[in-house]
Amino acid sequence: MYKVTRKAMGDHKDKALRSHHSYGKLDKDGFIHRSWMKSQGYPDDAFDGRPVIGICNTWSEITPCNSHLRDIAEYVKRGVWEAGGLPLEFPAMSLGETQMRPTAMLFRNLLAMEVEESIRGNPIDGVVLLGGCDKTTPGQLMGAASVDLPTLVISSGPMLNGKFRGEDIGSGTDVWKFSEAVRAGRMSMDQFIAAENGMSRSPGTCMTMGSASTFACLMEAMGMSLPGNATFPGVAAARRSMSHHSGRVIVDMVKKDRRLSTILDRKSFENAIRIHAAIGGSTNSVIHLQALAGRLGVELNLQDFDELSRDVPLLVDIQPSGQYLMEDFNYAGGVPALINDLQDILHLDANTITGEPLGTDLEKNECFNREVIRTRDNPVKPVSGTWKLSGNLCPGGAVIKPNAASPELLNHTGKAVVFENIEDFKARIDDPDLDVDKNSILVLKGCGPKGYPGMPEVGNMPLPAKLLEQGVEDMVRISDARMSGTAFGTVILHVSPESEAGGPLALVKNGDIIEFKGDQRSLNLMVSDEELAKRAESFAPQEAGKYTRGYYKLYIDHVQQADQGADLDFLVGSSGSIVERESH
Repeated sequence: MYKVTRKAMGDHKDKALRSHHSYGKLDKDGFIHRSWMKSQGYPDDAFDGRPVIGICNTWSEITPCNSHLRDIAEYVKRGVWEAGGLPLEFPAMSLGETQMRPTAMLFRNLLAMEVEESIRGNPIDGVVLLGGCDKTTPGQLMGAASVDLPTLVISSGPMLNGKFRGEDIGSGTDVWKFSEAVRAGRMSMDQFIAAENGMSRSPGTCMTMGSASTFACLMEAMGMSLPGNATFPGVAAARRSMSHHSGRVIVDMVKKDRRLSTILDRKSFENAIRIHAAIGGSTNSVIHLQALAGRLGVELNLQDFDELSRDVPLLVDIQPSGQYLMEDFNYAGGVPALINDLQDILHLDANTITGEPLGTDLEKNECFNREVIRTRDNPVKPVSGTWKLSGNLCPGGAVIKPNAASPELLNHTGKAVVFENIEDFKARIDDPDLDVDKNSILVLKGCGPKGYPGMPEVGNMPLPAKLLEQGVEDMVRISDARMSGTAFGTVILHVSPESEAGGPLALVKNGDIIEFKGDQRSLNLMVSDEELAKRAESFAPQEAGKYTRGYYKLYIDHVQQADQGADLDFLVGSSGSIVERESH
């Protein structure tokens, strides 16, 4: 047995660790904290003052993107032990984007609350966030930001490329294409199921530039993860090696007191927005970055996304805005190569988890395939980023992803075909008598944060069957909903205020003329103010009143609008890491 001494109990003077408050005291409280931990086989010197590293794991078999994170956690632990730390893994709510109803976004803030209080309440000095599926990493990082310990991110990594009939297929993006092909009679059900069987070939997130891959790329751009985090496939040895090294890094972060707030500042957010444009990133990241900024006290608004991305074309040729997949991006050089290409417009002095600035050793970041990572003089598309729209239909703003839209529809005027909610849409969209043509504008209400609730990914509405049969492939679509990062089309999203909150979207009627001028960033309902005021008098919320208890009610009562990040209003900001009172 190890001899119990004051040193063995962590009574060190060189570094006051947060965990020392629990494990370093030679009294009743210290006895309780240590003895229960020793039931797992830890020896005395596990509590000799070494940093305690929490590994926050969103592993779940109901979240296929994250189903391999138990394995990844073991590699993190190796690195933590090597660096002289004590790794302790703990679970957090897992949000399976493809499995949860009514939408995983409803529970992002709940995950953030759980992570925040798990970090704050437990005797840990630093935390590694293991997540990947769309809402897990943003939710984890929001919670960690409100505690502000040394923190780093390890993403699940993308799946291997999908395969169908000898060709690569991409998760989400090709699902939408195949679905429309079946509806239009161009694809048989047997072929559809065969594609289904070849789509998801390994654990990991969507291998297209969906929300998960987008946010993983932004973690590299913001210095919150090691190089390769975004693109190493989930099953690759390189991801395990990176996770091992991350375990070493987090211990060093604790020793050097590199807290999350010392890394994420305005510079890192600006870098993220520019990388977001270059990769053709998901519009979901706009909401997540705003919510994260709110936790950190960093000023960030929709206009920033528009202005900071105007000089950045689409450079990464990945579905849904291009043709390749995340494996190809990885082999081409990944995010490090992209940072090298964009160094003249990035803040290279921005901080990172390693303590070195973002621009360190850029010459090592080579590009190996210029078909996948283009140069600015040969972009995939000249226009990318996120457009922030203004006008009487969206007083709080709306967004569109121009690189995923049809250029000829980026300035368009048409008659509204209105659906009051998602049930109304599903009931009527394929009605042969629906009064719609290719110039119409589809309008969907009741799908914002309060209205669904949770703001689902239904903004990329399927087109009317009768128009698909005519060969129509895109239409302007407007809603207060979100859209999957894997989706495409001329889709205007995040209309704020949402219809459920009484925004002007709630007042749109069939046949109203809507004018969308992308080049002027405007979206207007061509109805007089007097008529809108008259319509507003009869407005009544449809959905919010249905929910009278539990988290749904808490969410509806306190969720912010999309242009503010859709966080809960009482979670904005930070409570810090200090907990004064003992548990016994």
